[in-house]
Amino acid sequence: MMRSPKHIGIIPDGNRRWAKVNNMPKEKSYECGIDPGLMLFKLCKEAGIKELTYYGFTTDNAKRPTEQRKAFTNACIGAVNLLSKQSAELLVVGDFESPMFPKQLNKYTTRQIFGQGGIKVNLLVNYGWEWDLNNLKLADSTQKNITSHIKSVDVSRIDLIIRWGGRRRLSGFLPVQSVYSDFYVLDDYWPDFKPEHFYKALNWYNDQDVTLGG
Repeated sequence: MMRSPKHIGIIPDGNRRWAKVNNMPKEKSYECGIDPGLMLFKLCKEAGIKELTYYGFTTDNAKRPTEQRKAFTNACIGAVNLLSKQSAELLVVGDFESPMFPKQLNKYTTRQIFGQGGIKVNLLVNYGWEWDLNNLKLADSTQKNITSHIKSVDVSRIDLIIRWGGRRRLSGFLPVQSVYSDFYVLDDYWPDFKPEHFYKALNWYNDQDVTLGG
């Protein structure tokens, strides 16, 4: 019996480098990452994963050139439109008060059920770790569960994070939920996603000795 993660975090990196290799404008690469996201979602459902979080774009990404920003914003909207035709429970997490947050996704800032529901899917859109933790300063230091004050409180602890594109960093990805995550890195760029990437990550995770500090 394999030990499977309950919650997987996805950092789909390498889009712009993939575009350069393929002689494409950088902004064209993001739409090429939508179908891989849906494919991975279906693989996770088949594997019995309970929760899945995608890194859409960050508050820092929103500082990129306008054409790129529009492209990855539209990719996030397109991904939600595809997911809405599946059975899932979607939550979009990010600074929805900012003009960088797409209004089309406002209603998903509370979890929405598609079809028969089931697997929880979280999409980080205009997300920033400082934004997420900003309310901690209001928390009573005597409270045992100060994490109830983070804005991503409805996202559970992450067991496994998979990052494409070869970078070995979290890039601000859900710092509280990632505190004990195992971290698997693929050198392949996200638009080149293959099912074997997912299965290799699961096999690697199965071999890890998870003690959570105990």
